[in-house]
Amino acid sequence: MSVLRRVHTLVTGLVVLAATVACHDSKGPPVVSQPSVADSADQVLTGVRYVMSTSGIDRGVMVADTAYVLDDQTRFDLRRAHVDFKTEAGVPQGTMDAKRGMYNQRSQILEGWGDVVVKLVDGRTLKSPHLTFNQITHIISSDTTYTLSKENDTQTGLGFVSDQAFVKFTCKADCKGSTSLLIPER
Repeated sequence: MSVLRRVHTLVTGLVVLAATVACHDSKGPPVVSQPSVADSADQVLTGVRYVMSTSGIDRGVMVADTAYVLDDQTRFDLRRAHVDFKTEAGVPQGTMDAKRGMYNQRSQILEGWGDVVVKLVDGRTLKSPHLTFNQITHIISSDTTYTLSKENDTQTGLGFVSDQAFVKFTCKADCKGSTSLLIPER
């Protein structure tokens, strides 16, 4: 056998060996280590739009990329949640955005987690990792850090309780703030 033929046979063998090794999948299918909310959901919905109402009064519209429907269709575990809130008269009051939300129809409580941002129509913005909105009492609260701001005014703290218009706002702990004042010339 000639040298050229031996080299050709050797190269062909190496190519076949490399192809065999490359095509062999040594990993098994991915396995989730913990149960997912999708495992216990009654339904999984995408592109969700839900009208929130209290005693028949339209109080807002909630939309989400995905909703896991739980507990006989009374609890919704939401992903990328957005809510447009209205007053009892139907006037727009503000919005809430969160990476994850949970809405319980029985208790009428909406919670948001993960970079929660509430924007009111007057320009005030509230940011917090978590907050709770009680649709029956119209109370917004949190037990974690928050920042409330409007233009050059900023308030921060650890936990708060407020009405939904932020008129009666109470900081629970570590309350701080800064503001700009115009002092008239004499």
